[in-house]
Amino acid sequence: MYNLFKLNNGLRVVLENIDYVNSVSVGLWVENGSRNEDSINNGISHFIEHMFFKGTENRTALQIAECIEDVGGQINAFTGKEATCFYIKALDSHLELALDVIADMLFNSKFLAEDIEREKGVIIEEIKMSEDSPEDVLADLHSSAIWGEDSLSLPILGTVETIKSFNREQIVEYISSHYIPENSVISISGNFDCAIVEKLVEKYFGNWNSKNKKVTNYSNPSILTNHLYKKKSIEQLHLSLGIPGIESGKDNLYALLLLSNVLGGGASSILFQKIREEKGLCYSVYSYISSFRNTGIVSIYTSLNPQYAADALSMIKDELDKFIKTSISDEKIHKAKEQLKGSYILGLESTSSRMFNNGKSVLFLNRINNPKDIIEKINNIDKYKLNEVMKNTFEKGILNAAFVGEEVNLELLSNIINKDFVSFKNSRSELI
Repeated sequence: MYNLFKLNNGLRVVLENIDYVNSVSVGLWVENGSRNEDSINNGISHFIEHMFFKGTENRTALQIAECIEDVGGQINAFTGKEATCFYIKALDSHLELALDVIADMLFNSKFLAEDIEREKGVIIEEIKMSEDSPEDVLADLHSSAIWGEDSLSLPILGTVETIKSFNREQIVEYISSHYIPENSVISISGNFDCAIVEKLVEKYFGNWNSKNKKVTNYSNPSILTNHLYKKKSIEQLHLSLGIPGIESGKDNLYALLLLSNVLGGGASSILFQKIREEKGLCYSVYSYISSFRNTGIVSIYTSLNPQYAADALSMIKDELDKFIKTSISDEKIHKAKEQLKGSYILGLESTSSRMFNNGKSVLFLNRINNPKDIIEKINNIDKYKLNEVMKNTFEKGILNAAFVGEEVNLELLSNIINKDFVSFKNSRSELI
C-alpha cells in the first residue's frame, strides 16, 4: 500500500507499507549532487554527505553509528550527480530511532573546524583511490567528452584543489540554500502503521525551513562529439563509447533498456557473444544507459589488450550497424521483456530497494513508480516503439568516446568511430 503526501513546508513523503516483513528502510533524498555545483565548489555535495556523520549537538560520530548498529541496523549515504541520499535500515520496532537520527544529522550537525580538516584528508585519499581505478577515471573522462563544460560532467568527488578550499561558512551556506524541504523527499518502506508514521515525520521534519532557498533548475546540455584519451600506466586499454540516449522520466526508457540489453546487457547479448565468446578479444564488454534531467546517454564499455583495440572497435561498429538495420524477432523481444521484468522485480525484493525506488521516483518525477505500471509498460513495448527509439538513439551512432591506458593510437581509433558518420566533421580528439 502506498501513501504520498506533502508537509506544509513542501517536503514530500512517500510511504510503502509491507506488512509481511519485520524491517523498515528510511531514506532522506535531497535533489542535490555534483550537477548542482561549479568549478569552484565541485565536490561539496559529497563532502557534506561525509560531514553529516561527524557529530551533532546530541550525538558524537561514534554514537551516530552505534545507536543504529547496536540494534542490528545499517546506516549509510551516497551522493550522485543529481541527488544525495541518507538511509537507515532496521527492525520495524526502531522506525522512530531511524527518523530521529536522520533528523539529528540534518539539523544539528556541528561541522567543527577540526572535523572538516580531518575529513579533507579522508576524501583526498578517496580521490586518489579513484584515480587508481581505470574504470573511475574512464567514467569521469567520458562525462567530459559527452557534456564538455556543463556541470553534469563534473566529478562527484570533486578535485584535490576544491576539497582543500572548503570551510565551515561555505558548507553551512550551501546546506541552507540547497538542503531545503522543497527539494527533498522522505521515503519509508517496510512494516509500520501509516497514521503513526505520518505523525512522526511531522514531528521530526515539520519545522524544516530555509530562508536562502535555491530550488534546483537543471540545464539542457548538448551531447558533444569528442574523443578524449588519458594516459595511465596499466596493462589494458579501457574504453567507453557514447550514443545519444533518453532523459529520465520518459516511458521510452523501457524500450531503450530492452534494446541496450539485447545489444550488450548480459552473457547472451550480441556484443558479449561476438567480442568475447566468438573472438576472445576481451573479458568484459557491455552496454548500459544513464538517464538524467534533460539528457541521457547509452554507453558501451570494454577493456582489453591495446593491440586488439582497433579490431574490437571495428567489430563493435559492425555489430551496432547490423543491430540498427536488422529487425528483432518476436521471440527475441519476448525473451528480452521477460529478462527486463525479472531483473526489475528481483531488484525490489528488499525494503531498502523499494525505498530507493520510491524515493528516487518521487524526487525526480513527483510520482510513485508502481511495479504493476512498470510491468505493463514493459509488456506494451512493440516493434513500432522499438523502431522509434532505435531511430532516436542507436541510429545516431557513436558520438563520443573516452580511452584510458598506456598506449593508444587515438587518431586511428577516432577514424574508426568517425567513419560513415558525417556528424563528426566538427569532432575533437584530445590527449588529457
